[in-house]
Amino acid sequence: MSATSASLRISASSLRAHKRRFAGTFFAVLLGVSFLAGTLVMGDTLRSAFDTMFGRATSGTDAVVRSADAITTPGESFGTREPVSAALAEKVAGIDGVAAAQPDIQGRGLLLGSDGKPIGGQGPPTLAGNWIADPQLNAYQLAEGRAPKSHGEAVINRGAAKTGDLKIGDSTVVRTPDPLKIKIVGISEFGGEDGMGQTTFTGLTRADASKYLVPKADEAASIQVRAGPGVSQQELVDALKPVLPKGVEAVTGQEITEESQEQISGQFLSMFTMMLLVFAGIALLVATFSIHNTFAIVVAQRTRENALLRALGATRRQVVGQTMVEAVAVAVVASAAGVVGGIGIAAGLGALFPAVGFPFPEGDLVIKWLSLVLPFVVGLVVCVASALHPAVRAGRTAPLAALRETAVESAGASRTRMIVGTVLALAGVALTVYGAASGPSVMLTSTGAVATLAAFVVMGPVAAAYAIRTLGAPLRRVTGRLAKQNALRSPKRTAATATALMIGVAVVSLFTVFASSLQTTMNQTVSRSFAGDVAIQASGFGAGPNGLSPKLAPAVAELPEVDSALGLGKGVARIDGSGRELTVTDPARMPDVLDLGTVEGSLDGLGTTGVAVSEGEADKRGYRPGSTAEFTFTDGTKERFTVRAVYAEDGIAGDYVVTRAAWQPHQLQDSDTVVAVGFKDGVSEADGKAAVEGVAKDYGNPEVQTRDEYADSAAAGMDIMLTLVYALLALAILIALLGIANTLTLAVHERTRELGLLRAVGQTRAQLRAMVRWESLLVAAFGTAGGLGLGAFLGWALVKASDSAGTGAFSVPPVQLTVVALVGLLAGALAGWRPARRAARLDVLRAIATE
Repeated sequence: MSATSASLRISASSLRAHKRRFAGTFFAVLLGVSFLAGTLVMGDTLRSAFDTMFGRATSGTDAVVRSADAITTPGESFGTREPVSAALAEKVAGIDGVAAAQPDIQGRGLLLGSDGKPIGGQGPPTLAGNWIADPQLNAYQLAEGRAPKSHGEAVINRGAAKTGDLKIGDSTVVRTPDPLKIKIVGISEFGGEDGMGQTTFTGLTRADASKYLVPKADEAASIQVRAGPGVSQQELVDALKPVLPKGVEAVTGQEITEESQEQISGQFLSMFTMMLLVFAGIALLVATFSIHNTFAIVVAQRTRENALLRALGATRRQVVGQTMVEAVAVAVVASAAGVVGGIGIAAGLGALFPAVGFPFPEGDLVIKWLSLVLPFVVGLVVCVASALHPAVRAGRTAPLAALRETAVESAGASRTRMIVGTVLALAGVALTVYGAASGPSVMLTSTGAVATLAAFVVMGPVAAAYAIRTLGAPLRRVTGRLAKQNALRSPKRTAATATALMIGVAVVSLFTVFASSLQTTMNQTVSRSFAGDVAIQASGFGAGPNGLSPKLAPAVAELPEVDSALGLGKGVARIDGSGRELTVTDPARMPDVLDLGTVEGSLDGLGTTGVAVSEGEADKRGYRPGSTAEFTFTDGTKERFTVRAVYAEDGIAGDYVVTRAAWQPHQLQDSDTVVAVGFKDGVSEADGKAAVEGVAKDYGNPEVQTRDEYADSAAAGMDIMLTLVYALLALAILIALLGIANTLTLAVHERTRELGLLRAVGQTRAQLRAMVRWESLLVAAFGTAGGLGLGAFLGWALVKASDSAGTGAFSVPPVQLTVVALVGLLAGALAGWRPARRAARLDVLRAIATE
């Protein structure tokens, strides 16, 4: 028999005899690979579903005529284009090769449900447009009812109907932004789906769309064109180009489909999938520590066995190979099971997201070979790499170790470890602090954060000894003191076990601190810059896509309870080459309801060529009162604007403020995003709010909020983000707990004789269970405390590094972090439950006789 086959047989025997030893490793790899595979499969499935949906929706459109230029502001995907003449459709329809051409009029239209509340509106666009009669050119297909024919009739998409509890024959209101009462006569689908994600669409008659959605009745967002028989899309575009006016382009329907796929499925899904992959990476990183710890303990337990093999002639390579064969075997089986589990996770997520308000398109699972092979390889590499160091250590076992009675494992921390850990810690903290405080620099901060995390891992055994002594100091009973000594017996093991939990808790703490800081920053911004008593919100803080009627603010201002009511709208322009968002209002009245801080220059008399600029933006671009800037609007008009004022507080006012008179010639769909209202002296908040709500009902019933409610709404999105983060990180915490439980189970096995002797000298089963549970709790407390400290520090660094303006606030939420700490401790107690029961069930005589 060859040495290789003998080694394989020994490995197979060891795996069969000690299956429980590798249970924790198996599940750690299984969970990590499952999440990774599920993420990749779901990403492929959603991407395919979106592509199919857009392909169906635009399949009948062969060309689109639209404005050639688009102004895109930071954080925006689509950009804003100038309308084209609706009459252009008739001219295009007369060109050879054109079968049909229809104007596509689009704008914002916030649909109200049967309860009078907006449908969607917290981010996804709420659209309205003319119902295109040609079914092949209409991206929406009529599923029920009929097309709108008369004033006030409308078709809504099925998703909006379900969310708003609306049906054919119901009457409701769509804010365009002026409220338009509509009667639902039809239900539509988009590419065979209920809608385009959470986007709502209201299809109106052409006359209503022209009246309510565009500033001029003869304008349209684009012209949809269908080719005649035998005419290709490119041939159609080539035929259209010569007759189009300057600044107008024709693009193929395929290009439009690809743009939509890139903007929706490409950008959104790439970001969404990348976020899930980050959490899958965290889960696998946590699994790495659990796997390494398992093999380290197994190797320590098999010291005599490996020494006997060496004494009988086995080489170091064979001993190393035996351990690595076991690692590969566990990795292959667990990774294969994880890939299968990932397909199940993808199917589950596909059903879960629509249930929680994310109606992704339906479709069969798309399983590509890369989405199966990559997670399998990653699981294999993680498991094998984690077992490599313990395997090498096993190969170094001396033959004389067979004469020892117990397993031998290095307990202390080497001087090299202390030196390397100290250097890493100093460098990591220095880089993190410098990157966060000076610049700031996200790259430097990220590099420092990685070095700091590495320092925590390297210094773990050193810190473990001090931490366990400190955390275990209050434990006065014998069981508590024995638990502390057991945890101190192998600082490396304790540190590796706690590190897995520490990483999970650190990431949870980091996001908690970061979200809390953003919430505090938003609250402070609103509280600092909003000087009114109530605010009328369009829908959600910022409310870019959905607006309020510009007539609302003047109507509110006429109330006897109101001293001042100012509407703030939004516009876009390219300023000195960069797309920028404009605040459209009456600048002279802004100080009545907004605190702009120190104002250099004057807000009076901006007229049609003046602009007020925030101090931060002025410093970046070198503006001062009297400076000029070139504005390019969506209609292609270029104008020189003079900076009349520079204000310090840009929280609600934004970076650029112009008058309505300056924006009116270039506006697309005039609206306000918020109306700030100040009451007269002596008017109570309750009375004033009630009066404002009475007027707001006639303008689509937008939400009226007090100062505190307005400030809270600014940060409401953070709570949704945190909920998702906690749910995703639960997997990493679960893997960490499996690692603690597996380590304790193996430690109980390792200390079988010792536990039997303790029972023999009088320790009860309850005391033995308590000892093991206290050990688990101490390890969990060490990992939780380290994770909280690391997470808070890195959270501070992330807040500072991402705050280029220097106006952000750092906030540590004590309640949330206390909950995180309690969850970590409770998890530790649960992790020790099964090992404690197993230890208490040991037969005393057999345990004493164990070698």
